[in-house]
Amino acid sequence: MSEFSDVPGVNQPEQLSAAEAAERLKFDEAVRKVEAIIFASAQPVSLAALSERVPNIALDKVLERLQHDYRVRGVNLVKRGEAWGFRTAPDLAHLMSKEIVQQRKLSRAALEVLAIIAYHQPVTRAELEDIRGVETSKGTLDVLMETGWIKLRGRRRTPGRPVTYGTTEAFIDHFGLSDIRDLPGLEELRGAGLLSGRIPAGFKIAPPDIDLDELTADEAPLDEVNVGEMGLLTPLDSDD
Repeated sequence: MSEFSDVPGVNQPEQLSAAEAAERLKFDEAVRKVEAIIFASAQPVSLAALSERVPNIALDKVLERLQHDYRVRGVNLVKRGEAWGFRTAPDLAHLMSKEIVQQRKLSRAALEVLAIIAYHQPVTRAELEDIRGVETSKGTLDVLMETGWIKLRGRRRTPGRPVTYGTTEAFIDHFGLSDIRDLPGLEELRGAGLLSGRIPAGFKIAPPDIDLDELTADEAPLDEVNVGEMGLLTPLDSDD
């Protein structure tokens, strides 16, 4: 028999050899462990974190089994970026409306900045302002940092080494995306109030093709600082 018999429900044959029975027992125990880990976590759990806690098992099959088991339950197992978490079944979301803590409403400027960062990441403050056509206050960026939806990624490899901004896994999770490439199009963004008619025609909407956790070729690590007018870099932990 093939390993785990092609999962979803893992059909149980009437007769199992000793080796197959041991394999099935190991798989079922891994399913229980992964279920417990994800259930106990307040945030989606990455595949890397799961593999550290539950090694030597085909985690893709384990997760497929759990998705199958929870597909008709009140909560579903969903993938958010490269992580997994339990979320309320979409058709029951209205039951949770009274339990949700309403966050401070973001200003239109903050929503525009968030949308531009999401689609243009990695992006510097100067690049962001060039796209918007207006100055962006530090307070707007601070608010978005406080929500946990954007982060400092690195430093642009240009004179002055300006910091670059990008979105986080929390942003992906909050907006129900499986991946940053699943961002909606221009009209959907405008309909949701994330963009206004003031956005210039040069604002392109191609979804970003980027790894949220890895720097691009034109980004330097954040722990490098400017030295002199030439923009030379020295690591912060240098012994010099």
